[in-house]
Amino acid sequence: MDATDIRYRLGQRIKQLREVKGMSQKDLAYTADLDRSYIAGVEAGSRNVSIVNVEKIANALNVSLNEFFDADEFNHTTVPR
Repeated sequence: MDATDIRYRLGQRIKQLREVKGMSQKDLAYTADLDRSYIAGVEAGSRNVSIVNVEKIANALNVSLNEFFDADEFNHTTVPR
């Protein structure tokens, strides 16, 4: 997975926040009302996550969307080829 891919960067941010909160994937999935295998796929960057599910995940992690996206992973732009 290319580190510039938004799916990868999003997944890494979720994993980072989840680990800081001391949550397992199962804990996050339960709190966000999502499937654990879905969370695993999102963190791996292999799933396209909807904005609705991004909000569910951010809420489950107890962070605002602003805080969620205020990270180095999202502070650069890529030019489509």
